[in-house]
Amino acid sequence: MEELNQTTVVEREPYDVIVIGAGAAGMMAAGTAARSGKRVLLLEKMEKSGRKVRITGKGRCNVTNARPAEEFLEHVRTNREFLKQAFAEFNNRATIRFFERMGVKLEIERGERVFPQSGKAWDIANALLEYCVESGVKILYETRVTEIMTLGGRVFGVRYRNKRGFERKEECSQVILCTGGVSYPATGSTGDGYSFAADLGHTIEPLRPSLTPLKTSHPQMKFLHGLLLKNIRATLYIDGEVAREEFGEIGFSERGIEGAVALRVSRDAVDALIDGKSVKLVVDMKPALDEETLQERIKREIASMEPTEFFGELMRRLMPKPLVMPLARELDIHSKNYISKTTDVEITRLIKTLKGLTFPITDYAPFEYAVTTAGGVSCEEVNPYTMESLKVRGLYFAGEVLDLDANTGGYNLQIAFSTGRLAGLLKQ
Repeated sequence: MEELNQTTVVEREPYDVIVIGAGAAGMMAAGTAARSGKRVLLLEKMEKSGRKVRITGKGRCNVTNARPAEEFLEHVRTNREFLKQAFAEFNNRATIRFFERMGVKLEIERGERVFPQSGKAWDIANALLEYCVESGVKILYETRVTEIMTLGGRVFGVRYRNKRGFERKEECSQVILCTGGVSYPATGSTGDGYSFAADLGHTIEPLRPSLTPLKTSHPQMKFLHGLLLKNIRATLYIDGEVAREEFGEIGFSERGIEGAVALRVSRDAVDALIDGKSVKLVVDMKPALDEETLQERIKREIASMEPTEFFGELMRRLMPKPLVMPLARELDIHSKNYISKTTDVEITRLIKTLKGLTFPITDYAPFEYAVTTAGGVSCEEVNPYTMESLKVRGLYFAGEVLDLDANTGGYNLQIAFSTGRLAGLLKQ
């Protein structure tokens, strides 16, 4: 009797959870879900995970900020109340413990900013990836999700195109959307999640760059590229009224006015420019001195100089050398005028400029240069205690795809970790 060849077909168990996007929030969510015993599939359209994490903080990765909870939350610019529950579940201290348990040594720097001791953002991205792998997460790279499938108001799977270009679908009962925003699109943040959410009935709050360089029409701007000013005070004016004041450092480049101070005020500046309001940034380069005290100092400097020394030498005593020529043009005073010929009117102009160098803000840098995205999935349509959609059962959100953003200084990555952890718990 001829023996029959038989093939045994083994059906694979369906995934419990599919996480879309292997960034900071996605990896935290996927690892958390897998640790609780869920079968988890993580889909990433890029060729590796954590692309944005690997470049954040100029390649050093400002992981979080170590400020006390109350102070931390003050730096969240949008939907602070919504974030409170996720932050309480997994706060900045928990983040520090998480990475140290994963073998990444951290250190706290000025402004309570937390960085890996190695100075390498890759250590953070690799720790998150290791967390997923050790927890049993299945990861597919170069895989682009095309649809979140729903039936009767709840999730039942996703459709995607794999790296070979074939359409596939996977069924599951829960999907966590962690696709990021639209800042740094080269890292894969191209706004896919907003389309998915909108297709499923969610409101998308208007998107705009946040923590982005500001453009100015100041005539001396081209001479300031590469300059970094420390310990200055910057005041943002909108329609002539003080809108925000910051102290710290400010920089200048071909992208515009940047540095921590400029990025912090950019959120308000961008919104004002979109609304058609007038915006200016006034920089006080001598915030520790009032005008009278500064005038006395200048008098002492002049008294110590030879009559045949130039006005430019006085300026060099008061400001960084690269500022001398641009500010001489701003003051309309030749830097090689003899100090003995300097008038009281010119000294007054110098003082006014040192205390109030004014940059009209005309535009802002695009998403390619923005640290994060303002706007996104409306938090009013998401349960803050679970991160689950209030419109579609089984759909969860985490990270930059939500309408959550904060100041520079480690706050935005913490938002990703906190919301990712809470979403990964899959509370119903």
